[in-house]
Amino acid sequence: MRQLYLLLFVCISFVAAGQTTPPTATPTPAAPDLNERVRQLEENLRYSDQVLNKNIDDLLWYQKLGDVAIIDKVRYTSKPPHVIKNPTGQGASNPVIIPAYTFIPKKYATSKKLPLLVFVHDGVHGDFGTLYAHVVRELLDQGYLIVAPEYRGSVGYGGGFYNQIDYGDYENDDVLAGKRWAVENMPQVDADRVGIIGWSHGGMISLMNIFDHPEDYKVAYAGVPVSDIIARLGYKPQQYRTIFSAATHIGKDPSDNVAEYRRRSPVWNAQKLKTPLLIHTNTNDEDVNVLEVESLINALKAHEKKFEYKIYQDAPGGHSFNRLDTKLARESREEIYKFLTRYLNPPAGVK
Repeated sequence: MRQLYLLLFVCISFVAAGQTTPPTATPTPAAPDLNERVRQLEENLRYSDQVLNKNIDDLLWYQKLGDVAIIDKVRYTSKPPHVIKNPTGQGASNPVIIPAYTFIPKKYATSKKLPLLVFVHDGVHGDFGTLYAHVVRELLDQGYLIVAPEYRGSVGYGGGFYNQIDYGDYENDDVLAGKRWAVENMPQVDADRVGIIGWSHGGMISLMNIFDHPEDYKVAYAGVPVSDIIARLGYKPQQYRTIFSAATHIGKDPSDNVAEYRRRSPVWNAQKLKTPLLIHTNTNDEDVNVLEVESLINALKAHEKKFEYKIYQDAPGGHSFNRLDTKLARESREEIYKFLTRYLNPPAGVK
């Protein structure tokens, strides 16, 4: 089957070049090993599939929310790549271009100023997919403007962008750059009413944003957030741990650079909290073990920080418990919306 894929790839290449038979040419250097060529083909097919799915999802946003929202896809710049293979190459240090979704509620489109929510998607390699559509609709109904950055490492933008992932570091800056882009370029944004929300990896990014840039955000929500990378690697399999020691990533194990892992972990930055914060976690979370979030809660308490939290006991849905379409999920989201309303005061906020 692998050889069949390779043959198909070669045939497609001939057709794309306007040829019907393999070209005759002068001898060329030896071709890469067949297994390596098949691996590259499979990788390219995977990235192409992601791009196709992303294009479909972009259309689905209009289908799902076009009745209530003015939807756009924008691009802005952030920091250059964290790891640059050839620093002297042409454009090697150029800023990374970040895509982002923007949503404006149609029923408040003529309002002078509205609060902004920076909505950070989950997943080390994830994207802002339409699984979030019901949550976005609920926020639009309340009168929020939304910007949802597709930070480096997000899927659907090819292999180059995918491999830019920088767990716990530069993607934080990508999200901050998206917030600042929205304040500068969306005329309705009230710069004094900006919040940030996210679940899982998005919760981690939300936490690091308010810890490092408290002046940029009025309020924050972190749902089942990744909170301690060191502890996380302790209960994850070796395949997961290997990702972080790769040269394109942090580059070392925690044992070789524990300070860097602490720098990227919210639990070790709890002393910086100045922004009103709500945290939710769940005891049966199958992804982010509750021990991570409990450690964060304890660290915030130890630093005598004011914040709110709730630990759900075995809530159905595990890691996704309050992003579902269940009664419990809706009640939990109502807690979030009430908290956000206190600080952002949208036109139809939940009180």
